[in-house]
Amino acid sequence: MHPHTAAWHEPPRPAPPLPAEAKDTPDVDQRVDVRRVLSLFRPYRARLTVVVLLVAAASLVSVATPFLLREILDVALPEQRTGLLSLLALGMIAAAVLTSVLGVLQTLISTTVGQRVMHDLRTGVYTKLQRMPLAFFTRTRTGEVQSRIANDIGSMQATVTSTATSLVSNATSVVATVVAMLALDWRLTLVSLALLPLFVWISRRVGRERKRLTGERQLQMAAMAAMVTESLSVSGILLGRTMGRSDSLSREFEKESEQLAGLEIRASMAGRWRMATIGIIMAAIPALLYWAGGALLLVGGPTLSIGTLVAFVTLQQGLLRPAVSLLSTGVDIQASLALFQRIFEYLDLPVSITERPDPTRLDRPAGEVRFEKVSFSYEPSGRPTLTDIDLTVPAGSSLAVVGATGSGKSTLSYLVPRLYDVTSGRVTIDGVDVRDLDFGSLSAAVGVVSQETYLLHASVADNLRFAKPSATDGELVAAARAAQIHDHISALPDGYDTVVGERGYRFSGGEKQRLALARTILRDPPVLILDEATSALDTHTEHAVQRAVDNLSAGRTTLTIAHRLSTIRDADQIVVLEGGTVVERGTHDELLRLDGRYAGLVRRDAAGTPDPAGRPDEDAADPDEHATAELTP
Repeated sequence: MHPHTAAWHEPPRPAPPLPAEAKDTPDVDQRVDVRRVLSLFRPYRARLTVVVLLVAAASLVSVATPFLLREILDVALPEQRTGLLSLLALGMIAAAVLTSVLGVLQTLISTTVGQRVMHDLRTGVYTKLQRMPLAFFTRTRTGEVQSRIANDIGSMQATVTSTATSLVSNATSVVATVVAMLALDWRLTLVSLALLPLFVWISRRVGRERKRLTGERQLQMAAMAAMVTESLSVSGILLGRTMGRSDSLSREFEKESEQLAGLEIRASMAGRWRMATIGIIMAAIPALLYWAGGALLLVGGPTLSIGTLVAFVTLQQGLLRPAVSLLSTGVDIQASLALFQRIFEYLDLPVSITERPDPTRLDRPAGEVRFEKVSFSYEPSGRPTLTDIDLTVPAGSSLAVVGATGSGKSTLSYLVPRLYDVTSGRVTIDGVDVRDLDFGSLSAAVGVVSQETYLLHASVADNLRFAKPSATDGELVAAARAAQIHDHISALPDGYDTVVGERGYRFSGGEKQRLALARTILRDPPVLILDEATSALDTHTEHAVQRAVDNLSAGRTTLTIAHRLSTIRDADQIVVLEGGTVVERGTHDELLRLDGRYAGLVRRDAAGTPDPAGRPDEDAADPDEHATAELTP
């Protein structure tokens, strides 16, 4: 099964287009990625400089040990100089202690820097996603987004916390050791390093293989995260059990997990034999050095002594660990590029709805809303959803928008809070184009209550304070009273501290809707968007919610997307949309006398006839058009 497909739901939505960097790139582009990865550490240059100095000091101290050993073998022991022997032995002990202390300090600083980089990446991706338009989330599975933040960034922890330091440490150790080896004997050094180009070539091939497998593994992890998010949510459990799909979902998850396990094994074992071969060869080199050194001694080498040979072999064995680690680190870095590329894909996504460099601020908006020659299409080359809309909603008045399914009603309402931007024309509040307003002003000016109410898995009080974190208990009670929900909350065992459960499943549809209204009352917006806020409720509950809506609408500019026409008879202005254009406008009585489309809708509503879908639903262009509640830009 393909990683992005889950067998239990409808065909997946198309993924958002990604930048060119997101695709597999040749080595030249990988070098660009490496520079970008290194730029993440730029704010911490001072700390990294300290780490480099500590690494260099530790490397120099560790390299001194073989030279002390050479003096013991060539001078102190042959000449029986007990004092010198004691000093040299103490020097070796001091070198070991100092190396350990420097290593601890180095680890502390490098881990701190790495965790700060991880923090920067997490917050950067989250902040970027907060700025993405609604269309992005209608095309992207929630589990995929969560996987990028949790799995991808989490998997690169070793790279940013220890790999960079390991690279510097091992590189410094290798350089210092090679210099020391050259100082001891250049001929033995050449023998030791003869196979180095082969080792580098092997490690690069292993690195490319692991990078490819890492990318496949992260895709599979994202697919599993999406499946878990969808099938183990409250809605997913209800759907799975009522459709009798629980067992098949478990089997499907088992297949996905098995595929991930296979990828993990392949990624872990990729090039393992080749890297093990490198370790075996490097471990065998000391025997070759003893043979070469013995041959030089037999032919009367001018500068080689037994102490020098032992010290050289000690250095070479000390070179084994950092050299193999350095090659392995290179492999890990190549593999981690796949993770960085997936994160950079999100960081590089274009943000289509942005704030002007010098935005206008509305301190006390009156709330007049205008649509001036507004047209809109979800896709640049797609069929227009709205065409040439001209509407004026005076401050404090009410406008109701009606029409058949797919006529563009909800789309029209979403242009006011800038959930989407118009394709042409403009939407204004108090004469100011909403695209010219700063986000804070626009958010404070427009409140949205939709049919699908979203509540956090938190207490009632926390859900209400999401609209106004500084709200007092008295303000919460006042808002709940206005929304006709205070008495019900007070009757709960924990009152306002009652946890509502995921998506508010502890509350009925009418109760959730009134909580949403109370939340919006706390924000006190001068412009209110009601997107079919009572269409899914029974008649009794609708009356209770409608009273709360009337309380909320009083004195505000209200734009109502109407499903039940009985709720909008008293609107100051009613417009009928058909095919994305205004075909009728007027008051309820005026439109009834006209005996046109509105009158036909009223008769059908009174008879209880279902709303025919004369056109493809606008949800086909925007699948989650009703999936948001009290949305603000």
